Amino acid sequence: MDFPANLDAVYERIDQFDPERYARTRNFLNGGVSYLSPYLSRGFITVPQVVQRLKDRGIGLEQAEKFIQELAWREFYTRTWFQKGDAIFNDIRHPQEGVLHSGIPVAVLEASTGIKALDSHFGAFFESGYLHNHLRMYLAAITCNVGKYHWQAPASWLYYHLLDGDLASNALSWQWCAGTFSNKQYYVNQVNVNTYTGTGQRGTFLDCDYEDLPMRPVPEVLQKSTQLDLVFTPPATKTPVLQDGVPTFIYTHYTLDPTFHEGETGNRILVLEPSHFAKYPMAPKTIQFILDLAANIPGIQVFYGEYAELNIKGIFRDHPINPHFHGIREEHPSLAPGLPGEFNSFFSFWNKLSKQLR
Repeated sequence: MDFPANLDAVYERIDQFDPERYARTRNFLNGGVSYLSPYLSRGFITVPQVVQRLKDRGIGLEQAEKFIQELAWREFYTRTWFQKGDAIFNDIRHPQEGVLHSGIPVAVLEASTGIKALDSHFGAFFESGYLHNHLRMYLAAITCNVGKYHWQAPASWLYYHLLDGDLASNALSWQWCAGTFSNKQYYVNQVNVNTYTGTGQRGTFLDCDYEDLPMRPVPEVLQKSTQLDLVFTPPATKTPVLQDGVPTFIYTHYTLDPTFHEGETGNRILVLEPSHFAKYPMAPKTIQFILDLAANIPGIQVFYGEYAELNIKGIFRDHPINPHFHGIREEHPSLAPGLPGEFNSFFSFWNKLSKQLR
């Protein structure tokens, strides 16, 4: 699947999307997924904008409920990030059980786990920057719960390569699978893999009943581990030239909406902070995708440096990565702005949100 960095192409993708087919087939690798996640993660489009375009086509909550529910997971994770801060990058509710290894299995990096449906997609992942959500869950189940690795290192590796790498969605999804953000660990067996990937493989370390999986020793193929060295290559940028007497609109790699104060005169700066990328590096392919999306914003200048170095008070959208920004902070786009409270589970959040949407 390709991901064009063009707003009209993204709007066309939304307008051609069939939410009813999505509800029926989304768990299959060839199912009717939206392929909107790289744009949603970057704030290039927002969840409310997607829902509004569906409404403009006459598609209501009843027809699109499953899709909107999946979009709401993104809001739930972002909301948790706002509320918990950096706590989401450690075991958030209780320690991961049964950890025996650190780092990441070499078999994952070399696409040699022996699970053909996974290995074939891992091999292409470095080029595409995209994995179907079911493959991500399989990866987490095999690495954390079958291989007994702590979730943090493999989660960092996945985030590094994903075009749609959202820190909250990534970390909390891994924690949901590893059982540190849920009531139990997520397991998958070979029958499940075969069903949703259209394969018929047998005789693998997953080829057993679900109840047997937690009792089995770590497969030999997953025992060899390595530590990660994720290298970030800074983009070449210049110090922004600012026009006096006009506002300055600030963007980050999570808030790249071209409609943000569209048509207003002002300086426009995409700020990429070295301190952030030192902690959470991204692959060159992902950085280039971000720069290509930013090119849709007329007159934008890219600045690789700390926001404080600009010595300005900009106008920007609120996001968990920019609590230290000074200036005019505008509300983060949400399906349910003002919905109060913290929620212990997604479905407690969804129950309140869905009532508000109706």
